[in-house]
Amino acid sequence: MTSTSFRVEPTTSPMPALRRERILADPGFGRHFSDHMVTAHWTPDADWHEGRVHAYAPLTMDPATAVLHYGQQIFEGMKAYAHGDGSVWTFRPEVNAARMQRSAERLALPQLPADLFLEAVDTLVTVDRSWVPYGAETSLYLRPFMFASEAF
Repeated sequence: MTSTSFRVEPTTSPMPALRRERILADPGFGRHFSDHMVTAHWTPDADWHEGRVHAYAPLTMDPATAVLHYGQQIFEGMKAYAHGDGSVWTFRPEVNAARMQRSAERLALPQLPADLFLEAVDTLVTVDRSWVPYGAETSLYLRPFMFASEAF
């Protein structure tokens, strides 16, 4: 994968605006999810590939997947904030990218290059812009994660 390589496949059934507004008025934590998610795959032969922003959906995996048996999973937490001028900012995403790389190295997972991490976050936030709430002390919480998906 190279920069600008995340294919965007918009959902065919986005959350209706009125329902989304009601959710964003009192979202709670971890109870609601935006319309899209990012996925990418890694293999030794192809490196990082198949980067996509697509409709939020369940993940499927083989029951012998390494994450289920050895717990090889890492995650980050970050926020996207709407500003008065209409722009959306993430707070120090390069720090999250670096921490994700260190965590991957510690767990013997492939390191996602920082430029791809940042592109994934930026692309998702752009696609799901309507999920970034306006208002003091509000944000869209993002939870990038990676897990060992190969079956052993």
